[in-house]
Amino acid sequence: MTQKAVMADRVGKTAAKSGANFLIDALKKQEVEVIFGYPGGAVLPIYDSLYDSGVFHILTRHEQGAIHAAEGYARITGKPGVVIATSGPGATNIVTGLADAMIDSLPLVVFTGQVATGVIGSDAFQEADVLGITTPITKYNYQVRRPEDLPRIIKEAFYIASSGRPGPVLIDIPKDVAVNEAIAEEDPEMDLPGYQPNLKPNFLQIRKLVEAVSNAKKPVILAGAGILHSKASEELREYAEQQGIPVVHTLLGLGGFPADHPLFAGMGGMHGVYAANMGLYECDLLINIGARFDDRLTGNLKTFAPKATVAHIDIDPAEIGKNVPTKIPVVGNAKDALLQLIAQNGKRPECSEWVNQIDQWKKEFPLVYAKGENVLKPQRVMEILHEKTNGNAIVVTDVGQHQMWAAQYYKFNRPHAWVTSGGLGTMGFCLPAAIGAQLAEPDATVIALAGDGGFQMTSQELGVIAELNLPVKIVIINNHALGMVRQWQELFYKERYSHSLLHSQPSFVKLADAYGIKGYRITTEEEAEAKLEEAFKYDGPILLDIHVEAGENVYPMISPGKGIHEMEGVTL
Repeated sequence: MTQKAVMADRVGKTAAKSGANFLIDALKKQEVEVIFGYPGGAVLPIYDSLYDSGVFHILTRHEQGAIHAAEGYARITGKPGVVIATSGPGATNIVTGLADAMIDSLPLVVFTGQVATGVIGSDAFQEADVLGITTPITKYNYQVRRPEDLPRIIKEAFYIASSGRPGPVLIDIPKDVAVNEAIAEEDPEMDLPGYQPNLKPNFLQIRKLVEAVSNAKKPVILAGAGILHSKASEELREYAEQQGIPVVHTLLGLGGFPADHPLFAGMGGMHGVYAANMGLYECDLLINIGARFDDRLTGNLKTFAPKATVAHIDIDPAEIGKNVPTKIPVVGNAKDALLQLIAQNGKRPECSEWVNQIDQWKKEFPLVYAKGENVLKPQRVMEILHEKTNGNAIVVTDVGQHQMWAAQYYKFNRPHAWVTSGGLGTMGFCLPAAIGAQLAEPDATVIALAGDGGFQMTSQELGVIAELNLPVKIVIINNHALGMVRQWQELFYKERYSHSLLHSQPSFVKLADAYGIKGYRITTEEEAEAKLEEAFKYDGPILLDIHVEAGENVYPMISPGKGIHEMEGVTL
Protein backbone atom coordinates (compact mmCIF):
# COMPACT_ATOMS: atom_id res chain seq x y z
CA MET A 1 0.00 0.00 0.00
CA THR A 2 1.37 3.44 -0.91
CA GLN A 3 1.98 6.10 1.72
CA LYS A 4 -0.87 8.15 0.27
CA ALA A 5 -3.26 5.19 0.54
CA VAL A 6 -2.17 4.51 4.14
CA MET A 7 -2.82 8.10 5.14
CA ALA A 8 -6.20 8.08 3.40
CA ASP A 9 -7.22 4.91 5.22
CA ARG A 10 -6.31 6.45 8.59
CA VAL A 11 -8.67 9.39 8.09
CA GLY A 12 -11.55 7.31 6.73
CA LYS A 13 -11.12 8.37 3.14
CA THR A 14 -10.67 6.53 -0.13
CA ALA A 15 -7.33 6.02 -1.75
CA ALA A 16 -6.60 8.50 -4.50
CA LYS A 17 -9.02 8.10 -7.42
CA SER A 18 -9.82 9.96 -10.59
CA GLY A 19 -13.00 11.95 -10.81
CA ALA A 20 -14.32 9.41 -13.32
CA ASN A 21 -13.75 6.57 -10.87
CA PHE A 22 -15.42 8.53 -8.09
CA LEU A 23 -18.42 8.91 -10.40
CA ILE A 24 -18.70 5.20 -11.22
CA ASP A 25 -18.26 4.20 -7.58
CA ALA A 26 -20.94 6.67 -6.52
CA LEU A 27 -23.38 5.27 -9.09
CA LYS A 28 -22.75 1.77 -7.72
CA LYS A 29 -23.50 3.02 -4.20
CA GLN A 30 -26.80 4.40 -5.52
CA GLU A 31 -27.52 0.93 -6.94
CA VAL A 32 -27.96 2.27 -10.45
CA GLU A 33 -29.18 -0.53 -12.71
CA VAL A 34 -28.76 1.08 -16.11
CA ILE A 35 -27.20 4.17 -17.68
CA PHE A 36 -28.40 5.68 -20.96
CA GLY A 37 -25.81 7.66 -22.85
CA TYR A 38 -23.70 8.66 -25.82
CA PRO A 39 -19.90 9.13 -25.61
CA GLY A 40 -17.85 12.06 -26.84
CA GLY A 41 -14.52 13.75 -26.25
CA ALA A 42 -15.29 15.45 -22.94
CA VAL A 43 -16.67 12.28 -21.33
CA LEU A 44 -14.04 9.82 -22.61
CA PRO A 45 -12.45 9.53 -19.13
CA ILE A 46 -15.86 8.58 -17.72
CA TYR A 47 -16.48 6.04 -20.47
CA ASP A 48 -13.02 4.58 -19.93
CA SER A 49 -13.87 4.01 -16.24
CA LEU A 50 -17.23 2.61 -17.28
CA TYR A 51 -15.57 0.06 -19.61
CA ASP A 52 -14.82 -2.60 -17.01
CA SER A 53 -17.07 -1.33 -14.19
CA GLY A 54 -19.81 -3.90 -14.64
CA VAL A 55 -22.44 -1.12 -14.82
CA PHE A 56 -25.00 -1.75 -17.59
CA HIS A 57 -24.96 0.99 -20.23
CA ILE A 58 -27.30 1.51 -23.18
CA LEU A 59 -25.84 3.29 -26.20
CA THR A 60 -28.80 5.11 -27.71
CA ARG A 61 -28.54 6.52 -31.22
CA HIS A 62 -29.08 10.13 -30.13
CA GLU A 63 -28.80 11.98 -26.82
CA GLN A 64 -32.50 12.88 -26.94
CA GLY A 65 -33.19 9.15 -27.16
CA ALA A 66 -31.04 8.61 -24.06
CA ILE A 67 -32.88 11.08 -21.89
CA HIS A 68 -36.36 9.99 -23.02
CA ALA A 69 -35.39 6.38 -22.33
CA ALA A 70 -34.31 7.46 -18.84
CA GLU A 71 -37.70 9.17 -18.41
CA GLY A 72 -39.54 5.98 -19.36
CA TYR A 73 -37.43 4.03 -16.88
CA ALA A 74 -38.05 6.60 -14.13
CA ARG A 75 -41.78 6.75 -14.81
CA ILE A 76 -42.17 3.00 -14.31
CA THR A 77 -39.73 2.41 -11.45
CA GLY A 78 -39.93 5.70 -9.55
CA LYS A 79 -36.10 5.61 -9.37
CA PRO A 80 -33.91 8.25 -11.02
CA GLY A 81 -33.03 7.59 -14.63
CA VAL A 82 -29.32 8.18 -15.30
CA VAL A 83 -27.91 9.81 -18.44
CA ILE A 84 -24.41 10.65 -19.70
CA ALA A 85 -23.86 13.09 -22.57
CA THR A 86 -20.77 14.85 -23.82
CA SER A 87 -20.16 18.61 -23.89
CA GLY A 88 -21.54 21.09 -26.38
CA PRO A 89 -24.03 19.46 -28.76
CA GLY A 90 -24.27 16.38 -26.56
CA ALA A 91 -25.48 18.54 -23.70
CA THR A 92 -27.77 20.72 -25.81
CA ASN A 93 -29.38 17.61 -27.34
CA ILE A 94 -30.74 16.65 -23.90
CA VAL A 95 -32.37 20.00 -23.19
CA THR A 96 -35.79 18.90 -24.46
CA GLY A 97 -35.73 15.85 -22.19
CA LEU A 98 -34.76 17.95 -19.17
CA ALA A 99 -37.66 20.32 -19.77
CA ASP A 100 -40.00 17.37 -20.28
CA ALA A 101 -38.89 15.68 -17.03
CA MET A 102 -39.06 18.95 -15.10
CA ILE A 103 -42.67 19.74 -15.96
CA ASP A 104 -43.81 16.11 -15.56
CA SER A 105 -41.91 15.64 -12.25
CA LEU A 106 -39.67 12.75 -13.32
CA PRO A 107 -36.48 12.02 -11.35
CA LEU A 108 -33.32 12.08 -13.47
CA VAL A 109 -29.62 12.46 -12.71
CA VAL A 110 -27.87 13.69 -15.85
CA PHE A 111 -24.10 13.96 -16.31
CA THR A 112 -22.71 16.23 -19.00
CA GLY A 113 -19.10 16.54 -20.02
CA GLN A 114 -17.51 19.97 -20.14
CA VAL A 115 -14.31 21.43 -21.54
CA ALA A 116 -11.35 21.60 -19.14
CA THR A 117 -11.63 24.17 -16.36
CA GLY A 118 -8.74 26.20 -17.75
CA VAL A 119 -10.60 27.03 -20.97
CA ILE A 120 -14.17 27.43 -19.70
CA GLY A 121 -15.45 30.74 -21.01
CA SER A 122 -13.06 30.88 -23.97
CA ASP A 123 -15.46 29.39 -26.53
CA ALA A 124 -13.37 26.25 -26.64
CA PHE A 125 -14.26 23.41 -29.00
CA GLN A 126 -17.66 21.93 -28.02
CA GLU A 127 -18.13 24.31 -25.11
CA ALA A 128 -21.62 25.36 -24.05
CA ASP A 129 -22.87 27.16 -20.95
CA VAL A 130 -24.76 24.12 -19.71
CA LEU A 131 -25.55 25.62 -16.30
CA GLY A 132 -27.01 28.76 -17.87
CA ILE A 133 -29.00 26.79 -20.42
CA THR A 134 -30.44 24.29 -17.95
CA THR A 135 -31.06 26.35 -14.81
CA PRO A 136 -34.73 27.03 -15.67
CA ILE A 137 -35.43 23.39 -16.61
CA THR A 138 -33.73 21.46 -13.83
CA LYS A 139 -34.57 21.05 -10.18
CA TYR A 140 -30.91 21.78 -9.46
CA ASN A 141 -27.62 21.76 -11.33
CA TYR A 142 -23.93 21.60 -10.45
CA GLN A 143 -20.62 22.22 -12.13
CA VAL A 144 -17.91 20.18 -10.42
CA ARG A 145 -14.55 21.89 -9.92
CA ARG A 146 -12.76 19.31 -7.72
CA PRO A 147 -12.81 15.54 -8.17
CA GLU A 148 -13.08 14.98 -4.41
CA ASP A 149 -16.48 16.74 -4.45
CA LEU A 150 -18.04 14.17 -6.76
CA PRO A 151 -19.09 11.59 -4.12
CA ARG A 152 -20.97 14.25 -2.13
CA ILE A 153 -22.49 15.95 -5.17
CA ILE A 154 -23.75 12.68 -6.65
CA LYS A 155 -25.24 11.62 -3.31
CA GLU A 156 -27.02 14.98 -3.09
CA ALA A 157 -28.19 14.80 -6.71
CA PHE A 158 -29.94 11.47 -6.26
CA TYR A 159 -31.60 12.73 -3.07
CA ILE A 160 -32.78 15.98 -4.67
CA ALA A 161 -34.03 14.24 -7.82
CA SER A 162 -36.15 11.70 -5.97
CA SER A 163 -37.33 13.54 -2.84
CA GLY A 164 -40.09 16.11 -2.53
CA ARG A 165 -41.45 16.85 -5.97
CA PRO A 166 -39.25 14.70 -8.23
CA GLY A 167 -37.29 16.29 -11.04
CA PRO A 168 -34.08 16.30 -13.07
CA VAL A 169 -30.69 17.21 -11.59
CA LEU A 170 -27.74 17.94 -13.87
CA ILE A 171 -24.04 17.55 -13.00
CA ASP A 172 -21.58 19.22 -15.40
CA ILE A 173 -18.08 17.69 -15.21
CA PRO A 174 -15.07 19.38 -16.85
CA LYS A 175 -12.76 16.89 -18.53
CA ASP A 176 -9.78 17.61 -16.27
CA VAL A 177 -11.95 17.04 -13.17
CA ALA A 178 -12.78 13.59 -14.53
CA VAL A 179 -9.07 12.85 -15.12
CA ASN A 180 -7.44 14.32 -12.00
CA GLU A 181 -6.97 12.21 -8.89
CA ALA A 182 -7.87 13.12 -5.32
CA ILE A 183 -8.76 11.67 -1.93
CA ALA A 184 -12.35 11.93 -0.70
CA GLU A 185 -14.63 10.79 2.11
CA GLU A 186 -16.05 7.29 1.68
CA ASP A 187 -19.52 8.33 2.79
CA PRO A 188 -19.70 12.13 2.63
CA GLU A 189 -22.25 14.23 4.48
CA MET A 190 -24.79 15.98 2.28
CA ASP A 191 -24.78 19.77 2.55
CA LEU A 192 -28.29 20.94 1.73
CA PRO A 193 -29.33 23.50 4.37
CA GLY A 194 -31.78 25.21 2.01
CA TYR A 195 -33.53 22.07 0.81
CA GLN A 196 -36.00 20.65 3.29
CA PRO A 197 -39.03 19.20 1.46
CA ASN A 198 -42.15 19.02 3.59
CA LEU A 199 -43.67 15.53 3.43
CA LYS A 200 -46.03 15.52 6.41
CA PRO A 201 -49.27 17.47 5.95
CA ASN A 202 -50.38 19.86 8.67
CA PHE A 203 -52.92 18.19 10.96
CA LEU A 204 -55.13 21.28 11.23
CA GLN A 205 -55.34 21.64 7.44
CA ILE A 206 -56.31 17.97 7.13
CA ARG A 207 -58.96 18.58 9.80
CA LYS A 208 -60.38 21.50 7.77
CA LEU A 209 -60.60 19.24 4.74
CA VAL A 210 -62.32 16.50 6.74
CA GLU A 211 -64.97 19.00 7.87
CA ALA A 212 -65.42 20.34 4.33
CA VAL A 213 -65.94 16.81 3.00
CA SER A 214 -68.52 16.05 5.71
CA ASN A 215 -70.58 19.10 4.69
CA ALA A 216 -70.27 18.67 0.92
CA LYS A 217 -73.15 17.64 -1.30
CA LYS A 218 -71.22 17.41 -4.58
CA PRO A 219 -67.59 16.54 -3.81
CA VAL A 220 -65.08 15.45 -6.46
CA ILE A 221 -61.51 14.19 -6.14
CA LEU A 222 -59.17 15.33 -8.91
CA ALA A 223 -56.27 12.87 -8.90
CA GLY A 224 -53.01 13.71 -10.65
CA ALA A 225 -49.62 12.11 -11.14
CA GLY A 226 -48.77 12.91 -7.52
CA ILE A 227 -50.79 9.81 -6.63
CA LEU A 228 -48.42 7.70 -8.74
CA HIS A 229 -45.22 9.39 -7.59
CA SER A 230 -46.13 8.80 -3.94
CA LYS A 231 -47.39 5.25 -4.63
CA ALA A 232 -50.75 6.15 -3.14
CA SER A 233 -53.12 4.33 -5.51
CA GLU A 234 -54.43 1.97 -2.84
CA GLU A 235 -54.92 4.82 -0.38
CA LEU A 236 -56.81 6.83 -3.00
CA ARG A 237 -59.15 3.92 -3.69
CA GLU A 238 -59.69 3.30 0.03
CA TYR A 239 -60.44 6.95 0.73
CA ALA A 240 -62.79 7.36 -2.24
CA GLU A 241 -64.70 4.26 -1.16
CA GLN A 242 -64.73 5.29 2.50
CA GLN A 243 -66.31 8.66 1.68
CA GLY A 244 -68.17 7.69 -1.50
CA ILE A 245 -66.56 10.47 -3.56
CA PRO A 246 -66.28 10.32 -7.38
CA VAL A 247 -62.77 10.51 -8.86
CA VAL A 248 -61.62 12.39 -11.95
CA HIS A 249 -58.14 11.79 -13.36
CA THR A 250 -55.76 14.10 -15.15
CA LEU A 251 -53.98 12.81 -18.26
CA LEU A 252 -50.82 11.98 -16.29
CA GLY A 253 -52.76 10.51 -13.38
CA LEU A 254 -54.36 7.72 -15.39
CA GLY A 255 -54.04 4.35 -13.67
CA GLY A 256 -53.90 5.83 -10.20
CA PHE A 257 -57.56 4.88 -9.75
CA PRO A 258 -59.11 1.87 -11.54
CA ALA A 259 -60.95 2.85 -14.72
CA ASP A 260 -63.55 0.13 -14.10
CA HIS A 261 -64.35 1.35 -10.58
CA PRO A 262 -67.96 2.58 -10.09
CA LEU A 263 -66.68 5.86 -8.59
CA PHE A 264 -64.41 6.66 -11.56
CA ALA A 265 -65.90 9.53 -13.53
CA GLY A 266 -63.21 9.50 -16.22
CA MET A 267 -60.43 11.73 -17.46
CA GLY A 268 -61.04 15.47 -17.32
CA GLY A 269 -59.74 18.31 -19.45
CA MET A 270 -59.61 19.38 -23.09
CA HIS A 271 -60.28 15.87 -24.38
CA GLY A 272 -61.84 14.51 -21.23
CA VAL A 273 -65.21 12.83 -20.97
CA TYR A 274 -68.48 14.65 -20.34
CA ALA A 275 -69.13 13.17 -16.88
CA ALA A 276 -65.68 14.10 -15.59
CA ASN A 277 -65.77 17.66 -16.91
CA MET A 278 -69.30 18.32 -15.74
CA GLY A 279 -68.32 16.87 -12.37
CA LEU A 280 -65.53 19.44 -12.13
CA TYR A 281 -67.88 22.21 -13.26
CA GLU A 282 -70.82 21.44 -10.97
CA CYS A 283 -69.02 20.25 -7.80
CA ASP A 284 -69.25 22.16 -4.55
CA LEU A 285 -65.99 20.74 -3.16
CA LEU A 286 -62.99 20.01 -5.37
CA ILE A 287 -60.19 18.00 -3.74
CA ASN A 288 -57.10 18.20 -5.92
CA ILE A 289 -54.53 15.56 -4.97
CA GLY A 290 -51.22 15.86 -6.80
CA ALA A 291 -52.28 17.75 -9.93
CA ARG A 292 -51.07 21.11 -11.29
CA PHE A 293 -54.33 22.70 -12.49
CA ASP A 294 -52.71 23.20 -15.90
CA ASP A 295 -54.58 24.92 -18.70
CA ARG A 296 -55.35 21.74 -20.67
CA LEU A 297 -57.26 20.49 -17.64
CA THR A 298 -59.04 23.67 -16.53
CA GLY A 299 -59.98 25.38 -19.77
CA ASN A 300 -60.97 29.00 -19.12
CA LEU A 301 -60.07 29.63 -15.48
CA LYS A 302 -62.92 32.11 -15.10
CA THR A 303 -65.45 29.29 -15.43
CA PHE A 304 -63.50 26.45 -13.83
CA ALA A 305 -65.24 24.88 -10.82
CA PRO A 306 -67.16 28.12 -10.19
CA LYS A 307 -69.30 26.71 -7.36
CA ALA A 308 -66.56 24.82 -5.53
CA THR A 309 -64.55 25.22 -2.40
CA VAL A 310 -61.10 24.19 -3.60
CA ALA A 311 -58.76 22.04 -1.53
CA HIS A 312 -55.32 21.29 -2.94
CA ILE A 313 -52.94 18.62 -1.63
CA ASP A 314 -49.50 18.93 -3.21
CA ILE A 315 -45.91 18.30 -2.20
CA ASP A 316 -44.84 21.46 -4.05
CA PRO A 317 -46.15 24.57 -2.25
CA ALA A 318 -45.48 26.65 -5.37
CA GLU A 319 -48.32 24.85 -7.16
CA ILE A 320 -50.96 25.63 -4.56
CA GLY A 321 -52.91 28.74 -5.49
CA LYS A 322 -50.77 29.31 -8.60
CA ASN A 323 -53.63 28.94 -11.08
CA VAL A 324 -56.79 28.31 -9.05
CA PRO A 325 -57.63 30.15 -5.79
CA THR A 326 -57.40 27.58 -3.00
CA LYS A 327 -59.29 27.78 0.29
CA ILE A 328 -57.82 24.65 1.92
CA PRO A 329 -54.11 24.29 1.08
CA VAL A 330 -52.37 21.11 2.24
CA VAL A 331 -48.63 20.89 1.62
CA GLY A 332 -47.30 17.36 1.79
CA ASN A 333 -46.99 13.93 0.28
CA ALA A 334 -50.22 12.59 -1.28
CA LYS A 335 -49.86 9.21 0.42
CA ASP A 336 -49.37 10.74 3.88
CA ALA A 337 -52.31 13.09 3.35
CA LEU A 338 -54.60 10.26 2.28
CA LEU A 339 -53.53 8.11 5.22
CA GLN A 340 -54.44 10.96 7.58
CA LEU A 341 -57.80 11.47 5.86
CA ILE A 342 -58.56 7.75 6.08
CA ALA A 343 -57.54 7.61 9.73
CA GLN A 344 -59.73 10.57 10.68
CA ASN A 345 -62.67 8.93 8.88
CA GLY A 346 -64.91 11.98 9.06
CA LYS A 347 -68.66 11.96 8.61
CA ARG A 348 -69.44 10.55 5.16
CA PRO A 349 -70.95 13.25 2.93
CA GLU A 350 -74.57 12.93 1.86
CA CYS A 351 -73.82 12.82 -1.84
CA SER A 352 -75.64 9.78 -3.20
CA GLU A 353 -77.72 11.96 -5.53
CA TRP A 354 -74.52 13.51 -6.84
CA VAL A 355 -72.95 10.11 -7.52
CA ASN A 356 -76.15 9.09 -9.31
CA GLN A 357 -75.96 12.26 -11.40
CA ILE A 358 -72.41 11.46 -12.51
CA ASP A 359 -73.44 7.88 -13.31
CA GLN A 360 -76.29 9.27 -15.39
CA TRP A 361 -73.91 11.53 -17.31
CA LYS A 362 -71.65 8.53 -17.96
CA LYS A 363 -74.60 6.59 -19.42
CA GLU A 364 -76.06 9.46 -21.43
CA PHE A 365 -72.79 10.83 -22.82
CA PRO A 366 -70.28 8.01 -23.29
CA LEU A 367 -67.34 8.21 -25.64
CA VAL A 368 -68.63 7.63 -29.17
CA TYR A 369 -67.29 7.64 -32.70
CA ALA A 370 -68.87 7.06 -36.10
CA LYS A 371 -68.37 3.54 -37.42
CA GLY A 372 -67.24 4.18 -40.98
CA GLU A 373 -67.44 1.68 -43.81
CA ASN A 374 -64.27 0.32 -45.42
CA VAL A 375 -62.08 2.47 -43.14
CA LEU A 376 -60.19 1.65 -39.97
CA LYS A 377 -61.01 4.02 -37.15
CA PRO A 378 -58.17 4.92 -34.77
CA GLN A 379 -60.53 4.64 -31.79
CA ARG A 380 -61.25 1.06 -32.78
CA VAL A 381 -57.52 0.32 -32.82
CA MET A 382 -57.32 1.46 -29.19
CA GLU A 383 -60.23 -0.78 -28.27
CA ILE A 384 -58.54 -3.75 -29.96
CA LEU A 385 -55.29 -3.00 -28.14
CA HIS A 386 -57.16 -3.10 -24.84
CA GLU A 387 -58.99 -6.30 -25.77
CA LYS A 388 -55.86 -8.16 -26.92
CA THR A 389 -53.87 -7.23 -23.80
CA ASN A 390 -56.75 -7.46 -21.29
CA GLY A 391 -55.74 -3.95 -20.27
CA ASN A 392 -52.50 -5.24 -18.76
CA ALA A 393 -49.91 -3.66 -21.04
CA ILE A 394 -47.65 -0.72 -20.35
CA VAL A 395 -48.73 1.85 -22.93
CA VAL A 396 -46.12 4.41 -23.97
CA THR A 397 -47.31 7.13 -26.32
CA ASP A 398 -45.97 9.95 -28.37
CA VAL A 399 -47.91 13.23 -28.53
CA GLY A 400 -50.94 14.06 -30.61
CA GLN A 401 -54.26 12.52 -31.58
CA HIS A 402 -53.21 8.92 -30.91
CA GLN A 403 -52.17 9.97 -27.39
CA MET A 404 -55.65 11.30 -26.64
CA TRP A 405 -57.42 8.31 -28.19
CA ALA A 406 -55.28 5.99 -26.06
CA ALA A 407 -56.11 7.99 -22.93
CA GLN A 408 -59.81 7.78 -23.79
CA TYR A 409 -60.20 4.19 -25.00
CA TYR A 410 -57.47 2.15 -23.28
CA LYS A 411 -58.84 1.64 -19.77
CA PHE A 412 -56.07 1.74 -17.17
CA ASN A 413 -56.85 -0.24 -14.03
CA ARG A 414 -53.41 -0.28 -12.44
CA PRO A 415 -50.72 2.30 -11.70
CA HIS A 416 -47.47 2.72 -13.62
CA ALA A 417 -48.87 1.41 -16.89
CA TRP A 418 -49.20 4.74 -18.72
CA VAL A 419 -46.12 6.61 -19.95
CA THR A 420 -46.62 9.82 -21.90
CA SER A 421 -45.31 13.35 -22.25
CA GLY A 422 -47.89 15.60 -20.62
CA GLY A 423 -46.78 19.12 -19.78
CA LEU A 424 -44.24 19.68 -22.56
CA GLY A 425 -45.97 17.55 -25.20
CA THR A 426 -42.76 16.21 -26.73
CA MET A 427 -42.96 14.53 -30.11
CA GLY A 428 -40.37 11.78 -30.45
CA PHE A 429 -40.83 10.76 -26.80
CA CYS A 430 -42.49 7.42 -27.45
CA LEU A 431 -39.93 5.04 -28.91
CA PRO A 432 -37.02 5.76 -26.54
CA ALA A 433 -39.35 6.00 -23.53
CA ALA A 434 -40.68 2.54 -24.42
CA ILE A 435 -37.10 1.25 -24.32
CA GLY A 436 -36.75 2.60 -20.79
CA ALA A 437 -40.10 1.15 -19.75
CA GLN A 438 -39.22 -2.29 -21.14
CA LEU A 439 -35.89 -2.29 -19.29
CA ALA A 440 -37.71 -1.26 -16.13
CA GLU A 441 -40.13 -4.21 -16.44
CA PRO A 442 -38.50 -6.81 -18.70
CA ASP A 443 -41.41 -9.26 -18.46
CA ALA A 444 -44.14 -6.71 -19.17
CA THR A 445 -45.93 -6.22 -22.47
CA VAL A 446 -44.84 -2.75 -23.60
CA ILE A 447 -46.66 -0.97 -26.43
CA ALA A 448 -44.84 1.91 -28.13
CA LEU A 449 -47.82 3.79 -29.54
CA ALA A 450 -46.72 6.50 -31.97
CA GLY A 451 -48.05 8.72 -34.68
CA ASP A 452 -46.42 8.69 -38.08
CA GLY A 453 -45.01 12.18 -37.44
CA GLY A 454 -43.54 11.66 -33.98
CA PHE A 455 -42.17 8.23 -34.86
CA GLN A 456 -39.90 9.75 -37.50
CA MET A 457 -38.31 12.07 -34.93
CA THR A 458 -36.58 9.27 -33.01
CA SER A 459 -36.98 6.23 -35.27
CA GLN A 460 -33.22 5.63 -35.12
CA GLU A 461 -33.77 4.10 -31.67
CA LEU A 462 -35.03 1.01 -33.49
CA GLY A 463 -31.34 0.17 -33.46
CA VAL A 464 -31.36 -0.18 -29.66
CA ILE A 465 -34.51 -2.33 -29.73
CA ALA A 466 -32.97 -4.61 -32.36
CA GLU A 467 -29.57 -4.81 -30.67
CA LEU A 468 -31.07 -5.82 -27.31
CA ASN A 469 -33.96 -7.78 -28.86
CA LEU A 470 -36.37 -5.89 -26.63
CA PRO A 471 -39.91 -7.26 -27.12
CA VAL A 472 -41.45 -3.80 -27.60
CA LYS A 473 -44.62 -3.82 -29.70
CA ILE A 474 -44.40 -0.73 -31.92
CA VAL A 475 -47.80 0.46 -33.14
CA ILE A 476 -47.85 3.41 -35.54
CA ILE A 477 -51.20 5.15 -35.99
CA ASN A 478 -50.65 6.36 -39.53
CA ASN A 479 -52.99 9.08 -40.79
CA HIS A 480 -50.46 10.69 -43.15
CA ALA A 481 -50.55 13.91 -41.17
CA LEU A 482 -49.44 15.72 -38.08
CA GLY A 483 -52.87 14.82 -36.81
CA MET A 484 -53.48 17.25 -33.96
CA VAL A 485 -52.01 20.14 -35.96
CA ARG A 486 -54.25 19.18 -38.88
CA GLN A 487 -57.29 19.01 -36.57
CA TRP A 488 -56.65 22.51 -35.25
CA GLN A 489 -56.10 23.84 -38.76
CA GLU A 490 -59.42 22.31 -39.80
CA LEU A 491 -61.33 23.75 -36.86
CA PHE A 492 -59.65 27.13 -36.32
CA TYR A 493 -57.75 28.00 -39.50
CA LYS A 494 -60.38 27.45 -42.20
CA GLU A 495 -58.93 24.09 -43.31
CA ARG A 496 -55.72 25.74 -44.45
CA TYR A 497 -53.45 22.73 -43.92
CA SER A 498 -50.13 24.56 -43.82
CA HIS A 499 -47.34 21.94 -43.75
CA SER A 500 -49.27 19.42 -41.65
CA LEU A 501 -49.95 16.75 -44.28
CA LEU A 502 -47.26 14.10 -44.74
CA HIS A 503 -47.52 13.38 -48.44
CA SER A 504 -44.20 11.56 -48.65
CA GLN A 505 -43.34 8.90 -46.11
CA PRO A 506 -40.94 5.99 -45.93
CA SER A 507 -42.15 2.44 -45.75
CA PHE A 508 -42.10 1.85 -42.00
CA VAL A 509 -42.22 -1.90 -42.61
CA LYS A 510 -39.07 -1.74 -44.78
CA LEU A 511 -37.44 0.50 -42.16
CA ALA A 512 -38.18 -2.10 -39.48
CA ASP A 513 -36.81 -4.80 -41.78
CA ALA A 514 -33.61 -2.80 -42.25
CA TYR A 515 -33.06 -3.12 -38.50
CA GLY A 516 -33.98 -6.82 -38.51
CA ILE A 517 -37.38 -6.20 -36.91
CA LYS A 518 -40.53 -7.92 -38.16
CA GLY A 519 -43.12 -5.49 -39.54
CA TYR A 520 -46.60 -5.41 -41.09
CA ARG A 521 -48.69 -2.84 -42.93
CA ILE A 522 -52.34 -2.87 -41.82
CA THR A 523 -55.32 -1.16 -43.48
CA THR A 524 -58.44 -3.01 -42.26
CA GLU A 525 -60.02 -3.92 -38.93
CA GLU A 526 -59.69 -7.61 -39.75
CA GLU A 527 -55.95 -7.22 -40.36
CA ALA A 528 -55.61 -5.21 -37.15
CA GLU A 529 -57.33 -7.95 -35.13
CA ALA A 530 -55.17 -10.70 -36.61
CA LYS A 531 -51.80 -8.96 -36.57
CA LEU A 532 -52.22 -7.52 -33.06
CA GLU A 533 -53.10 -11.01 -31.85
CA GLU A 534 -49.89 -12.25 -33.47
CA ALA A 535 -47.82 -9.37 -32.12
CA PHE A 536 -48.72 -9.99 -28.49
CA LYS A 537 -47.87 -13.68 -28.82
CA TYR A 538 -44.54 -12.97 -30.48
CA ASP A 539 -41.49 -13.04 -28.21
CA GLY A 540 -39.57 -10.18 -29.75
CA PRO A 541 -39.92 -6.71 -31.22
CA ILE A 542 -42.49 -6.12 -33.93
CA LEU A 543 -43.72 -3.04 -35.81
CA LEU A 544 -47.28 -2.55 -37.03
CA ASP A 545 -47.89 0.33 -39.44
CA ILE A 546 -51.66 0.82 -39.03
CA HIS A 547 -53.28 3.10 -41.59
CA VAL A 548 -56.40 4.78 -40.18
CA GLU A 549 -58.96 7.26 -41.45
CA ALA A 550 -56.98 10.40 -42.20
CA GLY A 551 -59.60 13.01 -41.33
CA GLU A 552 -60.69 11.65 -37.95
CA ASN A 553 -60.71 14.16 -35.09
CA VAL A 554 -60.44 13.76 -31.33
CA TYR A 555 -63.66 14.48 -29.46
CA PRO A 556 -64.88 15.61 -26.99
CA MET A 557 -62.91 18.80 -27.25
CA ILE A 558 -62.85 22.09 -25.38
CA SER A 559 -61.83 24.86 -27.75
CA PRO A 560 -59.32 27.52 -26.63
CA GLY A 561 -60.95 30.12 -24.40
CA LYS A 562 -63.94 27.90 -23.60
CA GLY A 563 -64.91 26.64 -20.17
CA ILE A 564 -64.64 23.06 -19.02
CA HIS A 565 -68.41 22.64 -19.43
CA GLU A 566 -68.38 23.85 -23.06
CA MET A 567 -67.46 20.60 -24.79
CA GLU A 568 -67.88 19.97 -28.50
CA GLY A 569 -68.45 16.59 -30.11
CA VAL A 570 -70.02 15.00 -27.05
CA THR A 571 -72.66 13.26 -29.15
CA LEU A 572 -72.67 12.28 -32.79
